[in-house]
Amino acid sequence: MRLFSRLAPLCVAASLALSAGAALAADPEDTMIIKLKDGEVVVALRPDLAPKHVEQIKKLVREKAYDNVAFHRVIEGFMAQTGDVQYGDMEDGYNAQLVGTGGSDLPDLPAEFTSTAFDRGTLGMARSQDPNSANSQFFIMFAPASHLNGAYTVVGQVESGMELVDNIKKGDPSANGLVQNPDRMLSVRIAADQ
Repeated sequence: MRLFSRLAPLCVAASLALSAGAALAADPEDTMIIKLKDGEVVVALRPDLAPKHVEQIKKLVREKAYDNVAFHRVIEGFMAQTGDVQYGDMEDGYNAQLVGTGGSDLPDLPAEFTSTAFDRGTLGMARSQDPNSANSQFFIMFAPASHLNGAYTVVGQVESGMELVDNIKKGDPSANGLVQNPDRMLSVRIAADQ
């Protein structure tokens, strides 16, 4: 009993250190940092789940394609969608009806569906009805949505800054979350490039 009582605090401390370190465990090459109006969101990308999608996201990040791109569709209690690099960075003449219909100059990607759950903080790739149509748009989950599991590609998980994601301006519920004068990703970078 005495041995256990001396080891227990050490075991608890080690457990806490491991769980705290887990948030920083992602490889800098697979860590994406999104600067929002209120601060930075750190995302662990998941090339183990979706190598082609992660490669395309990193290419777009390094081309600065995501800088100043709008969160054009934001549904309270569900998700915030962004990444329309074709129309989502329009400063003048922002047309909310057009944003969300574009992608990038890169080809659409074949689905990389897995059984990974869409939980709070999960990043998934947006697509049309065609499972093989994901390109540049992605969404961040505010809450779990099991109906997306296995039907959309998971590309990452928010490691820190989820409270900043919660602050993104919400859209009109009657317009499927369409946002007028939306918040934006001010800049996006890969941690290894700092």
